Amino acid sequence: MPAGARISFNSVDSCLSSLKNCQSYINTGMDIATRVALDLVESFNDVEDVNSMEKVMIEYAAMDRELNHYITAIEETVHQGKRTWAILFLLQINREKPENVPDLQYLVKEKFTALESKNSDSDLQNNEKYMYFKDQLKEMRKQFCHQSDDEAIEQIDEDIAVTQSQMNFICPITQMEMKRPVRNKVCGHSYEEEAILKIIQTRKQQKKEVRCPKIGCSHANVKGSDLVPDEALKRAIDSQKKQSWSTLEKSAGYADATKKICC
Repeated sequence: MPAGARISFNSVDSCLSSLKNCQSYINTGMDIATRVALDLVESFNDVEDVNSMEKVMIEYAAMDRELNHYITAIEETVHQGKRTWAILFLLQINREKPENVPDLQYLVKEKFTALESKNSDSDLQNNEKYMYFKDQLKEMRKQFCHQSDDEAIEQIDEDIAVTQSQMNFICPITQMEMKRPVRNKVCGHSYEEEAILKIIQTRKQQKKEVRCPKIGCSHANVKGSDLVPDEALKRAIDSQKKQSWSTLEKSAGYADATKKICC
């Protein structure tokens, strides 16, 4: 019997568990890289450093793809191996000699190579974490980059711009400013997390689909799995609050100074 065939399936399961733990580390790394990129955009450092973070995301996506292929190759081989051992067991009972015993290690390598041969750049572009990174980066630039441009303009229609920006902070369900906004990957609209999840749960119990609560949206099947944290919007809301408090503090300081001068 080939050495590669002498394999403990319990050991393989343990190895698979370790590999899947590695996947969680990759996911954590991608989450951190996303937050760092958003920090850079928020601080208006939006050129080379942000591009370098995108390269990091692509590298993580490549590692994730390779790890997925290796896990798939092992799982398929183990499944095939268990069927083979079952057949061998039956042959031994019937006192028949098996013709060939597969080398499982070779099969894993063969399947892995076949999967890797189909690699393309689109695989990395379609990585879920990378797509989230690109989406949030785009939204972050919308929320923050235009603010620096507005400062260069002599406050033309400033009140209107602020009002429109604040309108985006209002949840279409609660009609209140969002605290934990989530973004629908399908239609792109955002809602307060607790509010939309409550609607989804209620409709699920009624066996009904959930229409996007944003007026004018035609998306008629909102799912919890389609919702992702809208970090860019949350940062914009928090930034607006800080600016409001700063303005109030300055106004209060000016009022106190005026009183002292007049008295």
